[in-house]
Amino acid sequence: MTPSGPLLIATELRKSYGTTPALDGAGFSIRPGEVVAVMGPSGSGKSTLLHCLAGIVTPDSGSITYQGREMGAMNDAERSALRRSEFGFVFQFGQLVPELTCVENVALPLRLGGTGRKEAERAALTWMRRLEVDDVADKRPGEVSGGQGQRVAVARSLVTGPRVLFADEPTGALDSLNGERVMELLTEAARSTNAAVVLVTHEARVAAYSDREIVVRDGRSRDMERTA
Repeated sequence: MTPSGPLLIATELRKSYGTTPALDGAGFSIRPGEVVAVMGPSGSGKSTLLHCLAGIVTPDSGSITYQGREMGAMNDAERSALRRSEFGFVFQFGQLVPELTCVENVALPLRLGGTGRKEAERAALTWMRRLEVDDVADKRPGEVSGGQGQRVAVARSLVTGPRVLFADEPTGALDSLNGERVMELLTEAARSTNAAVVLVTHEARVAAYSDREIVVRDGRSRDMERTA
């Protein structure tokens, strides 16, 4: 972890869906290279917090600042560009494109950004080697195991060199052995590039890979200091 100031800061976030509050004054901060686990029971608001931080959902009130810039002041195109170039995403079920090979899936964010196919796939293979899945490069997602597919998804999330990686229950669909290997590789790869990781989970064994934990309950957040 680096000693520099926070990369992403949120204060007093509130978000309701109809009459149901999802966030009720939640706060958050993360520094470059830091892994922060966002924990809480189902329905506590942790995924809503992640979606707000990533610019996917707009909070009803509160402030989110990324690299000193208020995200609420950005238009839709600017937030979309941020998600393409500065943010990476890993979801519970990977969300790989079934018609593409694994290497094409990893290269996809670069291709969407205008990178040529050969260059994009060369970068994709580099990350697939780091995530130990280069041997399935030419296979389609339906032909690989769940653990391999999730490591392909992690490679895809890192191929653009994001500053912040958002991981929403990244091991939720895996057994414990595959889940631990995915977390080992994910955190190792992110730290090697000084990327910050926002890790949403309800599992203590997954949160153990973080530097710090934030517990969300009833839409409010509480920073849990590590004692060891």
